[in-house]
Amino acid sequence: MAAIFKTVSWQVDQLVSGVQQGSVSLPDLQRPFVWPATKVRDLFDSMYRGYPVGTLMFWDVPEQDSSRAISGAATIPAAHQIVDGQQRLTSLYAAMKGLEVQDDNYRRKSIKIAFHPYTERFEVATAATERSAEWIHDISTVFRSPIDAQEDFLESLEAAGRELTRDDKRRLREVFTKLDGLKQYQFEVVHIQQDVDKKLVADVFVRINSEGMNLKAYDYILTWLSVFWPDGRDQIENFARASRMTPERASEIAGQRVAWTPKNPYLAVETGHLVRAMVAIGQNRAKLIDAYANLQAKDRATGQVDGDKQERELEKLRQALPIVTDRINWTEFIRSIQIAGFRSHAGITSNMNIVASYVIFLLGRTRYSVELARLRTLIARWFFMSQLTGRYTGSSESQIQKDLDMFAEISVGDAEGFANLVDRTISITVTNDFWEFNVPQSLVSSSYKLSPVYQCYLAALNCLDADMFMLRMKVREWMDPALPAIKGQEGHHLFPRSYQEKELGIRDTKRINQVANFAPTDWHTNLQISDRAPAEYWPELERERGGDVAWMESQRYWHALPDDWHLLSYDEFLSERRKLIARVTRDAFERLGNDGQSSLSSDVDIAVEAATDEVSLATLLEDGYLLPGDQLDPVDPEWVVDAVVTDDGTIQIDGVHEFDSLDDAARYLEVTNVSGFEFWALEKDGGIAPLAEVVASGSRAEAAS
Repeated sequence: MAAIFKTVSWQVDQLVSGVQQGSVSLPDLQRPFVWPATKVRDLFDSMYRGYPVGTLMFWDVPEQDSSRAISGAATIPAAHQIVDGQQRLTSLYAAMKGLEVQDDNYRRKSIKIAFHPYTERFEVATAATERSAEWIHDISTVFRSPIDAQEDFLESLEAAGRELTRDDKRRLREVFTKLDGLKQYQFEVVHIQQDVDKKLVADVFVRINSEGMNLKAYDYILTWLSVFWPDGRDQIENFARASRMTPERASEIAGQRVAWTPKNPYLAVETGHLVRAMVAIGQNRAKLIDAYANLQAKDRATGQVDGDKQERELEKLRQALPIVTDRINWTEFIRSIQIAGFRSHAGITSNMNIVASYVIFLLGRTRYSVELARLRTLIARWFFMSQLTGRYTGSSESQIQKDLDMFAEISVGDAEGFANLVDRTISITVTNDFWEFNVPQSLVSSSYKLSPVYQCYLAALNCLDADMFMLRMKVREWMDPALPAIKGQEGHHLFPRSYQEKELGIRDTKRINQVANFAPTDWHTNLQISDRAPAEYWPELERERGGDVAWMESQRYWHALPDDWHLLSYDEFLSERRKLIARVTRDAFERLGNDGQSSLSSDVDIAVEAATDEVSLATLLEDGYLLPGDQLDPVDPEWVVDAVVTDDGTIQIDGVHEFDSLDDAARYLEVTNVSGFEFWALEKDGGIAPLAEVVASGSRAEAAS
């Protein structure tokens, strides 16, 4: 049997030049750059000390199989595609050339590594290294022109008042020579020969990348598509990338006018979402590992591959992808979510609910030919029901498969059968007992932003065209992601926190922050409430803002206020209000089914841009709001996570996983409906302070008090 690989030594400068010219390329079967900057720093430190940093693996391919380059500026056809070592090679290229790469959210980012010649220490570049004369802020300047970088460094030291002896200069020149010498560092590269069958290459990639990484099931399928249907993989990547861009931004990147992108206020589409929908529509499967096994078409007993079956399964995906990425299908589905009363990703606590509901929408539209206006309402109710009940939380693949099997029993083209099945499933899931017992019980929670039921209640207020608490402004306007954020518009305590602590003696954060204690209002109203008892501020609000008896009745209904609620004990108030929240939510849901539309659908367009006042992790550190060693907690006190701010300016979770941003750290915990800035809080004596509160305090001392 002919050898399938050989090992060749490559110097770093050969690798970097190969990437820049395009002879070494990033195949579509690879993921974007996902290393935290600290790992890039550690790579250079290990190389500088002469430590081994592992081998690389290339696939030597003929010209027709070449793919896009990391650098985006290829000048010759690719001869080598990276099978293993993408993160290391991308790190070398980006840091040594001072260029940007694409991260896992399809954003361009630069990787700057600083170097301290006196101590020969590498660090992630910060504002402090940029200000200091003793640091080379960006090592790419050394690799670009070592002599100039060396002279500039010596001049900056002398300008800063540092007296340099002859020995100092000699020593520093030796250090610069050693640093520039990293270009001659040797990597061992395993080359898979170009005549090796593509099936074997795909198998090698999956096995290599399964070791030491949490490779998800959709990665296997994407690998397969990259080798056997690269155009399909491109379409998936492009759709996911475009979901983060406005048409204007997409036009800038594409160099031509783009009239539409899948960007929406609910979901930043990932490749895995599209794979899941494509597999469900094409193969009628929810378990992606089973779908991948079908693509492999291996006989379990003999290990033989059925080539005809492989082609049939691949063809199913070829037929499904245009349906999944169709502009009208996607836009009308997004409108269904809007009809259900949801305004942004903050109201949706499960991305899987969006993906699964989209699958049901596509089945109704393509397989069962349901009239579009009717389908929108059916899917709006299905989506609302799924969010309310957590239908796709937990064993989501099992539930999706049950749904696929259930709908598969309907004859193709039977629109009425599809509609009846949707209605019947909803009625047996959301029963009278569910509304009376399950919903109030689900509201016994201390995180209104992460509570599925409370978010459904807010969606219900949108469906009912409700005003905010004691404010003649629509709830939907408060939640509209297309409008500039007005400081302080959020959920506020009806029984103020300070009142509970000082007057009621309640110290338990979980009790204070019960979701049934929140109502959507503005900062001005909250200031008027201050820390006073409801019995004091409520009559005052009624006198000043009431007047209209009918509006006050609506206020009490919309905001689920029990009779004489301001005179009740706190626990009585919570108990009664949970029941009323359930009733308001139920009313809106039933209205959604009866009139076929919500009040939102006629006058509100789908928003694609959200304004934000959020602050990045780097800014929080630079301005002193966060310090190395700070412990971070989720704002939900029921969620226990060991997170700490490191000396490197990252967030470390469980002592192992490091992240460069608040969002990345939150996404690691599978939190997608709120940003990292909203999710994380600073741990302090006696409790926690949400990051927005830390920033609003104006100083670290005030936030920690």
